[in-house]
Amino acid sequence: MGTVWELDFYSRPLVDDTQKKRWELLICESPLSVSRSPESLFRYSQYCPSSTVNSTWLKEALGQAIAEASTPPTKVRFFRRQMNNMIVKACKDMGLDAQVSRRTLALYQWLEERMTTVYPQDPDYQEAAVRTSSVRYEVQAPRPLPDALEGNKWAMVSLTAADFADLPEWTIDFGESFPLELLNLPEDTVIPGLVIYSPRAFPIAAWMSGLELGFIKFVPSPRPRLILETEDDSSWVLADLTTERSVHDGKTFEDQKYKAGGAHFLAVQSSPEVEAFAGFWLLPELNLG
Repeated sequence: MGTVWELDFYSRPLVDDTQKKRWELLICESPLSVSRSPESLFRYSQYCPSSTVNSTWLKEALGQAIAEASTPPTKVRFFRRQMNNMIVKACKDMGLDAQVSRRTLALYQWLEERMTTVYPQDPDYQEAAVRTSSVRYEVQAPRPLPDALEGNKWAMVSLTAADFADLPEWTIDFGESFPLELLNLPEDTVIPGLVIYSPRAFPIAAWMSGLELGFIKFVPSPRPRLILETEDDSSWVLADLTTERSVHDGKTFEDQKYKAGGAHFLAVQSSPEVEAFAGFWLLPELNLG
């Protein structure tokens, strides 16, 4: 996948001499595996006067960030849909692909950290201007998976946080993960997951790898389902829960996900007997609760 950056360009709870909000660009490298230490991830920050907030300034700042990074990005993720036009244009002008994403865990945590330890120390801080960094997405009605990509079987399973220590050694064709230490989870924390089994495991995993995967959630109504949310407003039906047992398992999945700080996983295999994965994604759901 190459190097992926997570980017936020938005106003902060800081004001200038004219009482206008100061803007800030934050960029951090996306941790694409459990083996990446959060401390090793590239970070870049730069304040921007409100009078120069435009794609030209952002393009120039991106150029400065790239000059400082050891490896330039191949992709940029951002979570604020309202900044889509400006961010996409600036990135395009720099030859970068930018996409709204729900996989901005490292950025989200860095921003939350700055909200509590950096901005309040600034003499221009205004507590009344503090706003949550969360974004609520209005998701479209979930669509069924393409017929050719539906799994023959599926199962809700679980692992512990300690089980992911050797994830880099697993045989996986398509996938992405993140270091669980970002969530400060004890080793015995239960991480729930969904495994899809199909003889067409490889094309299913390949298709999923082309999506910007968000997270899986249990939806109790209008009919119980497991839904995969992707990009910023798309969702797909992974499984209809038609029995009392499966509904109970769906509720358990959601409860375990909450206790794991939003961590869960999606796996695709050809059968329960094989150890290799056609696809494996460790997913974070932000803003639980």
